[in-house]
Parts: sequence; C-alpha cells; structure tokens
Amino acid sequence: MRNLLQSIKLIVTLILTVLYINAFGQNVCVIKGKITDTEGHPIPFVNVTVEGTNWGVAGDVKGMYSVKVEADDSTALSFSAIGYSPVTLRIRTKGKTILEQNIELTESSSALDEIQITTSHRRFGNIERINHKDIEFLPDASGNFESILKSLPGVSSSNELSSQYSVRGGNFDENLVYVNDVEIYRPFLIRSGQQEGLSFINSDMVDGVEFSAGGFNAEYGDKMSSVLNIKYRQPTENRARAEVSLLGANGLIEGIGKNKNFSHLTGVRYKTSKYMLTSLDEGGDYTPVFIDIQSNLAYRFSPKFKLSFLGNLSSNNYQFAPNVRETRFGSFTNALQLKVFYEGQEVNSFSTIQGAATAEYRPTEQSMLKLIGSVYSATEAETFDIRGQYLLNELDNTLGSTTYGDSSINVGVGGFLNHARNFLYANFYRVEHLGSNITQKNTTKWGVRYQYESIEDMISEWDLIDSSDYAVPYNGENLQLSYSLRSSNTLASHRVNGFLQNSNKKNFAIGELTTTAGLRFTYWSFNNQLIISPRATIMFKPDWRRDIAFHISGGFYHQPPTYKELRLPNGEINHQIKAQESIHAVLGMEYLFQAWNRPFRFQTELYYKHLDNLIPYKVDNVRILYAGENIAKGYVQGIDFKVNGEFVKGAESWASLSLMKTYEDIQGDSFEEDGQTIYPGYYPRPTDQRFSVGIFFQDFVPGNPSYKVHLTGFYGSGLPFNSPRSERYDIVARMPSYKRVDIGFTKIFKDETVKAGKLLKDKSWIKGLWVGVEVFNLFDFKNTISYLWVQTVSNQSNESGNYAVPNYLTSRRINVKLSMKF
Repeated sequence: MRNLLQSIKLIVTLILTVLYINAFGQNVCVIKGKITDTEGHPIPFVNVTVEGTNWGVAGDVKGMYSVKVEADDSTALSFSAIGYSPVTLRIRTKGKTILEQNIELTESSSALDEIQITTSHRRFGNIERINHKDIEFLPDASGNFESILKSLPGVSSSNELSSQYSVRGGNFDENLVYVNDVEIYRPFLIRSGQQEGLSFINSDMVDGVEFSAGGFNAEYGDKMSSVLNIKYRQPTENRARAEVSLLGANGLIEGIGKNKNFSHLTGVRYKTSKYMLTSLDEGGDYTPVFIDIQSNLAYRFSPKFKLSFLGNLSSNNYQFAPNVRETRFGSFTNALQLKVFYEGQEVNSFSTIQGAATAEYRPTEQSMLKLIGSVYSATEAETFDIRGQYLLNELDNTLGSTTYGDSSINVGVGGFLNHARNFLYANFYRVEHLGSNITQKNTTKWGVRYQYESIEDMISEWDLIDSSDYAVPYNGENLQLSYSLRSSNTLASHRVNGFLQNSNKKNFAIGELTTTAGLRFTYWSFNNQLIISPRATIMFKPDWRRDIAFHISGGFYHQPPTYKELRLPNGEINHQIKAQESIHAVLGMEYLFQAWNRPFRFQTELYYKHLDNLIPYKVDNVRILYAGENIAKGYVQGIDFKVNGEFVKGAESWASLSLMKTYEDIQGDSFEEDGQTIYPGYYPRPTDQRFSVGIFFQDFVPGNPSYKVHLTGFYGSGLPFNSPRSERYDIVARMPSYKRVDIGFTKIFKDETVKAGKLLKDKSWIKGLWVGVEVFNLFDFKNTISYLWVQTVSNQSNESGNYAVPNYLTSRRINVKLSMKF
C-alpha cells in the first residue's frame, strides 16, 4: 500500500505541475479545419507545428485539426505528412476568436530525401493505436506480430521464442485478441516456447492496431488484463510480397477486381526455429515445421452492403529427439554441473482451422449493422517418451587450480523416464451481431453473441525418477511414480454475451470532455452464472495552449473460465467453478509536444486492480497449471511511463518504464510448523515483475535513408517461481532478471522513399527490395525461462535433495533476411 500511495503522490504532483504551467489560456485564438488531399480525401495524423516555437499538435484520423495560438500575433503554421509536400500557412489573428482554415496537401512527386515517420502511437482515452509499419524491420527471434507489444509499458514477456505476453500482472490467458471482430484463441496444450509456432496474426496483412493495457470499454469481451484489436487491410491495388530468412519464409498476394467491388488478400507463412533451438543447452535433432495460410476476401454488392470472409489454416508440428544436455549453474562458492544423456523423442502437433463470414450493411451514413458467423476447430496432440541418465557434479572453483572448472565431487547420479499421451479436440461455433450509430458528438455501439463449445480432452502422463538405483519418492518397498495423471473429459456448453455502449463528446469553455459508458453481460450454461459488467471512461482535453489530455477509466472485468481453468490438478472438472473478477481503476495523462522542432509524446498511467474469485496457478515455461478452484483474492498496483517521438529526425523511437506489484492470498490456507498453525497470507503471484524497461530505437545514415538501424531492448526484474509438483503456492523464489537486446541493419535498394539504383532502375515490376542482417541477443545474455527439477537420494550434506536446474533461453544468433515487393 505504501508503494501505491507513493505512486499516487507522484502522478498527482505531475498533474498539478502541468496545471500550474498551463494556467493561463486567456489571450488565445483557435485555428481549426480539415486537411485533405487533392481529391478531397481526409489525411489522418498530419503534423501541425507553430513555426518559431517548440510545440504543435497532430490531426485526428478524420483529418481534423485544432491549434491554439496567442491572439494578435502573426502566426505561421506548418503542415506535414509522409508522402505529401509540406505547406506553410501564415495568418494574423484578431483578438480572441475562432478561425477556420482548411488545408490541401499534394502528394510528393519525388522520392523523399529522408525517412519521415509521424508520431503514430496516439492514445484515444484508454486505447493505444499503433503504427503497424514499425513492425516491418523489427528484429525479433519469434517473427510474430506480438513482438511490437513487448516494448510497450505494462507489457511483459521473458521468452523470445514465444508470442505470449502478460499485461499488468495478468497471465497469458487473460489477454483478448480480435482480428476483424473475431476472437482468437491460443493452443491449450502448449507447454514450451520451442513447441509454439506461428501466432494467428499475419503482420503483412495488418492495417490497423489498437491495444489497451486495462480499463477498456464494454465493447471488448470477457478477459481481465488487456485487449488487442487487429484490422486486416482492404486491398486497393494488385501487388505481392515475398520474404525469406534463416528462420523461414512468407509470401503475400493481394488485388482487386476490374470493377473494384471484389478484393482478396492471401498470406502464406513458413517458420522453422531449428537454427535458434540449436543454441540451447539441450542438444539433439530439432525438427520444427510451422505453416499457415490466411485469406481475407471481400465483395461489395453496393455502397451499403458488403460480404467478407476471413479464413485460416494452421499446422504447427514439433519433433525433438534429444541426445545430450550440459548445464552449469549455481554460485561461485557452489558451482554445479548437470549432464544428461537422452533416449527417445517428443512429437507434438497443433492444427487449427478458423473461418468467419461477415455481412455488413450500412442503412445510413451514420449507422452500420454486422452479422458474423464463425467456426474454430483445434486438434492438439502431445506425445513423448524421454529417458534420461544424469550426472550432477560439483565443480572445482579454486582459482589457480589445474582442475579449475572440472568436476570434483559427484553430488547425484540417476535417471528419469517421462511419458505423455495427451490429446485435445475443440470446436467452437459462433453467431454474432454488432451495430453502431456514429454522429459528430455521439457514438452508440451494441452487440450480442452466441457460442457453442465442444471440448474433448484425454490426458495420460507420468514421470519416473531413479536416483542411485532408488525410485524417488522412496518408501523401501514399492516402486512409485513421482508424478502421474490420467483423465478423460468431455465438455459441451453454451455462452451468450452482449454489450451496450454510448460515447458522448461535449465542448466547454475550459475544454473538451468525452465520456464513454457501457454495460456488458455474460451467461455460461456450464455453471449457470450470469455476469453484469459496467465500465466507463472519461477523457478531458483542457483548453490549453499545450496539447495535454487526461483520462480515467475502469469498471468490472469478469473472466469466465475456459477449459484449462476449470480442470483440477487430478484431471477432474470442477462444476462449481465461477468467473474470476477484476475491478480496474486507471488514471492517465498524455502530453504532445515539440522538441528540436520534432514531435514527441509523453504518457503515464497509474492503475490499481482488485482481484477476487481468483484461480491460483503456476507457470512452467509457457504452460499455466491452474488449481481449478476459486480460492484466492489479490491485487495489482503500478504505474507506467512512455515517451516516444523523433529522437532521430524522421525516425520514431520510444522508451517505456513500468513499476508493478501483484500479490494474492489463498483464503483459509495454512500449514503446521513446530506445532503451530501458520497462515501464509499474501504472496507474490507468478507474474510479479516489479520493474521493467523496454526500448525501440530507429536510426539511419544522415542524407542516405536507405541504410537503417533498428534496435529493441528489454529488461525485466526476476519473476517468482515454484516447483510445478509442489502443493503449496506461497513458497516462491525468484528467477534472475531477463535482459535482451536485438539489433537489425537494413539496406533498402528500392521502395517508396528510396530511388532505385542502376541495377533496379529498369525493373519496374520490382516495387521494393531490401536486405537485412539481424543480431539476436546482441550481448549474449544467459536468460532463464524455467527449471528442470532434479531429485537425488542424498546431496552434499548426505540428505535427500531437490535441485532446480535452470533452462536457459537462446544465445546470440545472426539472421539474414531478404524482402521483395512486386
């Protein structure tokens, strides 16, 4: 609580400082209007700056702008946008008044002398809109779209092999993802980043990106942490793209019909992470093959009616035959080495089919009605038989010793046998209606969805541990398995949910006020639970000369369980399970300003989440192991900061800082110690990452924007962990901190901003060509993702031991990419 009070004092002080600086606003003139191209189409996000000052504003998505200047001054406004020639407007204001001036920009007829990237991460209340173009050159080992999120404030990910992320103390399963209004699901049986293939989102097809780290509106569904809303592109011309690298290849083709009523967008991706996986401590034959194909088709029958279809077919196969592992760990005073010799293999398959058909009807210019029918089908298989024989030795750490670094004492010797035959089949069928009515000052949205779910799950897995010819656990009589689980469940249920939401904008003498209020309901036939979730957002933009906005948002966020949450550790289904509950309160501020005559933005958010009806869990790599019962309560508190802008002229970069604390308490839990009953109370949740920093930086050679550099970096303090087999949740230790820097170097031979050289000058069919070199884990940090638990009959103290051997992530790797546009 003390940390929360300190955070509140910090943000209140910041807000009061801004209020003091801007408390004048008397002799000002408002210049406003609309910015269009030569055909009258609005140009979004145009930079509007006041010459001779260090401040300015950005136009909105509809091309509207409003800028305040001192009255009775001769003012020069500069309007600039990528791909358009800049325009300067000189005007003399006359007292306190409002002047309307529409601006027309013309497209630039020649290649730009430098790269221009506008400040794209504009916050609209509790929603962050992200420029997807930032992703194209992003150096990332996973190659998934979600990589761009990991450097945002409040977002955490400590595994470069996975697309999963946690937001403000939530786990991977608490994030909503939509593509074209269709909810996307992640696999159920995935247990490691190595097994994880391609995420659903195809970066090449993305057009619009919205992200909220909390306090989101009622229109978004039933998760407790975040929402990612993706819109795929509607093609306007015929073109294609191909890219190949050491990690795979992808292709894209798009086009329109002769009458421009029909459009198609199809992407194919192939990924193999074998090159990355060979840097792990666990050596062997890795055979990962991940393939998917997606199509977004649309046909417009009239200006008012359109049909569209989004289809996806994904096949992610992972096969691994380990042979040897050698891991050194421990401290300088107690250095240890684990060496394992393997037999057997692991074969996993995750296949999904998803399709969604949408009928869109616009009865008027202000209203829209949608009817969406979708199907999701998943077939997952996890099978392995792995036998290992291990040696656990203490290393000689005596400086100057001739055997320094060699094994000096054997701590344990033994073996293990891991077996699994796990299968899951899931089919979801959905029908959904969405509607909206938008006017200049008021927006009403509504929706209702019905979903039928069918899940069949068969689990058979066990572990046998042999230490010095003794089975662990050892009772002196019978052979016992250290762990076993066998279950078979079939679940069929119905879900109905809907929402009603209204947004209203009003102008006052002191500023602009936007309010959004909504109500969401959810019903699940499995437990007959009906949930009502009210949510609201208030955004206020004071009538100040400086471009500052404040927002407050919150409400109730219930998360009805999916199949994983309702399954008990013994494999049985808990029919008494209820939805988890989170109450959000978010207070934020955004300040747009000019520095060095370039646009910048600073934002901060202070938040608190009260958690109830929690289902405790443990995290093992990317596998989440739930307790299957609503037995805990908890809280999350923190503050996020972010600054972004053109640190290098013409190239947008950003840096984020997050401070967060999340604890939970299993109600009524206790244990006996020395004859006394101990109640553990609150303990850190598995996502309790107290401190994190993320950066994304772009640069280019001055005067030659064809040479570009992109750098991403992340630091996150250590996460809590516990043995997956322990019955206690409150006994935790912390992993080492996660540190990673990736860098990419790109040479652009031809694109919209770079003129083609002699080699490509006559190749008009090549619209773009670039080559890149990426260095992953630039400083070769040794990061830990999970632990292999090795049990011995006796340790150095001649006592039964349980050793947590770190599973390290990938080391430094170099990747080469080639991309062409046609």
